[in-house]
Amino acid sequence: MTVHPQKLRLTLVIGVGLLVTGVIYAAMALELWVGTSDHIGLWNGPATLTARTLKTPVGETTGLWHYHPGYVYNVVRQGTITVEDGCGSVQSYSAGQAFETSEGRVHRAYNLGGADAIESNMFVGPPGRPITVFIPNNERRCGPPSSVDECKGDGWANFNHPSQFASQGQCVEYVNHRPRITLLVPEDPLR
Repeated sequence: MTVHPQKLRLTLVIGVGLLVTGVIYAAMALELWVGTSDHIGLWNGPATLTARTLKTPVGETTGLWHYHPGYVYNVVRQGTITVEDGCGSVQSYSAGQAFETSEGRVHRAYNLGGADAIESNMFVGPPGRPITVFIPNNERRCGPPSSVDECKGDGWANFNHPSQFASQGQCVEYVNHRPRITLLVPEDPLR
């Protein structure tokens, strides 16, 4: 039997890559649907919608430090998901609870519960962009600020994503002038 060094090297690289991927990112997409639209009101223009069912085994993470370029709405269908915000807050969500991970806020999530977690995610974002952007070198980053209250006191000094602020005023300016979409929701006619 002849062993070809190039094939052996390729097999080792692929095997190590799969092992590292399994250790670092053990969550797996069970279902994934992607569609585009010329206009989505939430995005106020063309958008890509991605629906995903994600399974995270007990004790595993859903990924490294990351953010989503658009809006993400999540429903926990089974188990518990714990979301750690890059700024330090931690929140757990159990089956039947919903949560939002939007506005480019850096975070990561874990399954610290006793059962595999399954969640459904709906991503609404810009066409041509990935649904998830990983922070280089898995660096913990804080931001961006979501409200003026987060900038108050010394809060502004904690933010380092997408960049640091020189003052509370600069942080407030960022929050007040960042693009926002306001949806006018019609009143329910049968109510």
